[in-house]
Amino acid sequence: MTVWTRTILAVLLWGAASALAQGVAFVTNLRGEVAVNGNARPPVLSELSRGAKITVGNDSALSLMYAASGREFTLKGPGTYEVGEKEVATVQGSPAVARNTDWRADGKVLAQVSKTSSASVRMRSVAKPKTETGPRLLFPTQGGVATLQPTFRWTASDSKAPAELTVLLPGQDKPVHKGSPKGESYRLPTRLKPDTEYAWVVASGGQEIGTGKFRTLDADTMKQVEKRRPSGKAEFSDQVLFAMYLQEVGATQEAHDAWARLAKERTDLPELTSLAR
Repeated sequence: MTVWTRTILAVLLWGAASALAQGVAFVTNLRGEVAVNGNARPPVLSELSRGAKITVGNDSALSLMYAASGREFTLKGPGTYEVGEKEVATVQGSPAVARNTDWRADGKVLAQVSKTSSASVRMRSVAKPKTETGPRLLFPTQGGVATLQPTFRWTASDSKAPAELTVLLPGQDKPVHKGSPKGESYRLPTRLKPDTEYAWVVASGGQEIGTGKFRTLDADTMKQVEKRRPSGKAEFSDQVLFAMYLQEVGATQEAHDAWARLAKERTDLPELTSLAR
């Protein structure tokens, strides 16, 4: 049995078991040997119900966040713990370490994580990854964009061939911007308008690669995105929650990019790869 197959089976079995009880918290990080109610290691973002027994092995750790409060508890092994309604009780071993997070102010996001995370992990783990080749537009091609100066990305037959990028307002002939990028990416030097739909076209070597459409998020949402954007030194769980936040506000492709970065950083958590699709 391959590692990928084992991952799919573990996630499916975990999802079936957790569906029988109402979750009060969800896993935001884990390392090493961790078991819940004597079963296999739970995937990241899986729900934990009140009364769940957590066993953490030597040199191992698990972090979980309560959806109602945004309070996160980190459990370090060796130890045994029990999930309560609002906090984690230490049965044996080092006491659980709690921290309050900025996510406690956004109950909508935490509720959405608690409601959909397990199903999301299950469905994406089962789905087969799509493999696309050849010249094509990469970003942005769907959903919302959480910046007014996006970095456009594409692949061309010849990455060194002269390229031309045009940004348009749909239905208007006059371009918003025209650029002559070098390579296969281009950061827009001018700012777009919030809550506006745009189209963009890339031609390389005299051949059009494609036309993409996207919509910038509204100004208030983009302010919240920047406010919540984690620094390079942020906790892993804050980066996980930020990826979920991008997904919640409709910046789907940016969320997938965030999952991909996390998956590359944490190869011990294969479920992150499934979320990056």
